Formats: sequence, structure tokens, C-alpha cells
Amino acid sequence: MDTLFVKPKNVEKKWYVIDAEGECLGRVAVKAAVLLRGKHKPEFAPHQDVGDFVIIINADKIQLSGNKRNQKVYYRHSGYPGGLTGEPFLKMIKRKPTFPMERAVFGMLPRGPLGRKMYTHLKVYAGSDHPHAAQKPVSVAL
Repeated sequence: MDTLFVKPKNVEKKWYVIDAEGECLGRVAVKAAVLLRGKHKPEFAPHQDVGDFVIIINADKIQLSGNKRNQKVYYRHSGYPGGLTGEPFLKMIKRKPTFPMERAVFGMLPRGPLGRKMYTHLKVYAGSDHPHAAQKPVSVAL
């Protein structure tokens, strides 16, 4: 059994669009992460970037299961003692409507340079308009 190596110039990168309106945050993030990594392709290799580009629209209209809409908190730390800050989901979605989706997908990608490269292929928009019509993205059903 030989390891499959695909040359970067031979990788065909497609564009996909996912409409997140009324969908669960985690389900959309999983689908986007699978497409970004290329796990849906037969030439998938965990150490190579064979994934596609993903556009997520209507990220501000995502749903959360249970009572997470009121209870979920996003934390960050300044690095100084006592510098832990928490921001509730409802406040975050008003301030940065794309952040919860970007954070969920980023957490599902590999750590390190490969994951950061894959993350650059993700485009998240709060509304239904996006500037990538020229790439002729294919709609993905969840």
C-alpha cells in the first residue's frame, strides 16, 4: 500500500455556498469543515490541502439548540492577571454577526500551518449577498 501524494497543481478546488439561515450552528460548521479539509474527495490526505472553498451566507440567522442562545459565552483573555472577558452569544451576534460561525469552523480544522491555510478558504457573510458569483459556487444541502 503506497501513500497517495497529490501535487498542489493537480488539485481541483471548487467553490461551495452554504445557506445557514435557520440551520444549527454545529451542523453547518461540520459540513464546512469537511469541505475545507477535502474529506469528501477520494484523494484526501490529512497532511495535504486538497479541500475546496466554502462560502457561508446568512451567518447571522443561525440557530442554537436548547437554551444555548441565552447561556453560551465566548471567552478571551488579555494575558494580564484578571484579564478574562466573557461575551454572551446574543451580544456577540449583534457586534460581530459572523464570529460564532468562524470560531466554530476554525475549531474543527487541524492545528498549525495547514489548518490556518484551510481557514483562509472560508468566507462568511452575515447577509445573503456575497462577492463570489464569478466563481460559480455550487449550493450545498445540509
